[in-house]
Amino acid sequence: MTKTDSPDPEGLMLPVPGVDYGLLDQLLGYALRRAQNALYLDFYRATADWDVSPQRFAALVLIARNPGMRQGLLGQAMGLHRSGALRLTDWLTAKGWAERRDTPGDARAWGLYLTATGRRRLAKLEAAVAEHDRALLAALGEQGPALKAGLERLAWAATAQSTAPDNNPRRQAP
Repeated sequence: MTKTDSPDPEGLMLPVPGVDYGLLDQLLGYALRRAQNALYLDFYRATADWDVSPQRFAALVLIARNPGMRQGLLGQAMGLHRSGALRLTDWLTAKGWAERRDTPGDARAWGLYLTATGRRRLAKLEAAVAEHDRALLAALGEQGPALKAGLERLAWAATAQSTAPDNNPRRQAP
């Protein structure tokens, strides 16, 4: 990634002394956003030698574990729109880490595969990211596994709540 491909990660969102955050300090989502920014920056430090974002790392993992995965399914698995999945796939192929191959029996379709270079890169990245994650969990002590499980439950709960027509006034007819 070059400076023109992707913006630098956002800065820390630690509370600034003297700033009244009002309701924000009480909101779960704002606390998660602060933590996400810090984790994103820490991820960049852990993977600085490879110039890869968390999103690009996730795509490499998904393609490696699901050879032949179609771009649309990759986007769906990552919560991306079609255009985002296309840009991500284009970046990975331009780096030589992934390639598009025709799908046998369907001339209009192709799947994604890691190249040998991509497999080597992913092996190094996985080791660095796993160590990074172990350090974060160790810093949390015995609360680490419970926090991870709680965040997974939160994601499911927020998704269920946002997709239930009765609970989302924006989805109700005027």
